[in-house]
Amino acid sequence: MKGKKFYFKAASALALSGILLAGCGGGTDEGSSDKNKDAASGDKVTIDIFQNKVEFKTQFEDLVAQYEEENPNVDINVKTVGGGTDYAPVLKSSFSAGEDINIFNVTGPQDVLDYKEYLTDLADTKAADAALEGTLATVEDGEKILGLPVNQEGYGLVYNKRIFKEAGIDPASIQSYDDLEKAVKTLDSKKDELGIEAVFALPGKEAWVLGDHLANAFLADEFDHSVVNSFNADTVKFEKGDEMKRFLDLQNDYSVQPVLSLDYSQQVEEYFSLERVAMIQQGNWIYPSVEQMDEEVAQNIGILPIPVEGYEGSIPVGVSSYWAVNGQADEAEVKAAKDFLDWMYTSDTGKEAVLTSFKFIPAYEGYDTEKIADPLSKDVYRYSSEGKTIGWIFAGYPSNPWGTGVAGPNMQKYLDGGMTWDEVEADSIKQWEEKRK
Repeated sequence: MKGKKFYFKAASALALSGILLAGCGGGTDEGSSDKNKDAASGDKVTIDIFQNKVEFKTQFEDLVAQYEEENPNVDINVKTVGGGTDYAPVLKSSFSAGEDINIFNVTGPQDVLDYKEYLTDLADTKAADAALEGTLATVEDGEKILGLPVNQEGYGLVYNKRIFKEAGIDPASIQSYDDLEKAVKTLDSKKDELGIEAVFALPGKEAWVLGDHLANAFLADEFDHSVVNSFNADTVKFEKGDEMKRFLDLQNDYSVQPVLSLDYSQQVEEYFSLERVAMIQQGNWIYPSVEQMDEEVAQNIGILPIPVEGYEGSIPVGVSSYWAVNGQADEAEVKAAKDFLDWMYTSDTGKEAVLTSFKFIPAYEGYDTEKIADPLSKDVYRYSSEGKTIGWIFAGYPSNPWGTGVAGPNMQKYLDGGMTWDEVEADSIKQWEEKRK
């Protein structure tokens, strides 16, 4: 760690270390798999990557192919699960089924506990040494580093600049909820002349958009924006529950319908990328998908803040997931996995891909941030560099999982008329407390 500045509130490494030591037994670097058991004698090594970022699947596979060309003794298989499919249960069932997995993603303290027996110490990697200050706190266990940050990400309301300009709306003027509501009503009143079907496309089918991201923005303050605090909390209070409700209502009331049948890919590709709506609740990770649909539209989008009282003008920014290496694999596979991750984040070729192909906001030093390639990532970097951020605490939600298994489904029932908002809060609080007993 080089002490570089990192712009969102990081979790306490000491607190997480205590959690881990009290949790499961330590992992091991000694493999039990006999796959490629002769790799040490010079045979080709195969590593299997099981990853969750569908939006950079093609670009990632292209970089993998380039690595294989430079390293002919290594074969890399990539399996991508995400978007409309929940990654966590598929990963768990894949491990249970004994599938070959060398590199995979963990998202927070609970994943670190759940997969502790598999996690390799990555403290000896070049990437760990280059990680920005604070980015490793969630995956530190004493002197061990059990994951490497994928990137920094931020989310809010991704908007179409052309549509806003034609509607006469200054995006910089939107800070509070009242500002946003006024802009939404203006857009709605001009739908026909703007050529849009609705202001929003709310993907109500996606529990993670509701229970993880939307809820996080309004719950983070309760936990001082710390994932460790949320992980240690016996209860959640919904102190900003009324604000959460009105933000959800605003999106629903001015969204294409029916929201409960609208998924992520439809939201991003069919509605936003084709300029059928003015804005969507998403993050900088959608840029590659928008660019593939329409390069001109992709260059003319930005991120507005989610209106949270006390944090006006801010967006949630954080590390969404980490690369973990399976220490139960063959020793040669473990080394090959570490070497690949080091190459991806510290070589000139890898760093160029991270910035210009993946469109990532790097979580490592040694990058020319002037090369941040797309307008969404530039916006996120600007928000974070100005300190206008809200913490990512949803990775500390109770497992099984509370965000996509409780809060999100409860919000879906609310949108469908099956629950009142009071019932949403009451049941979500009850199940949080039960999961923490």
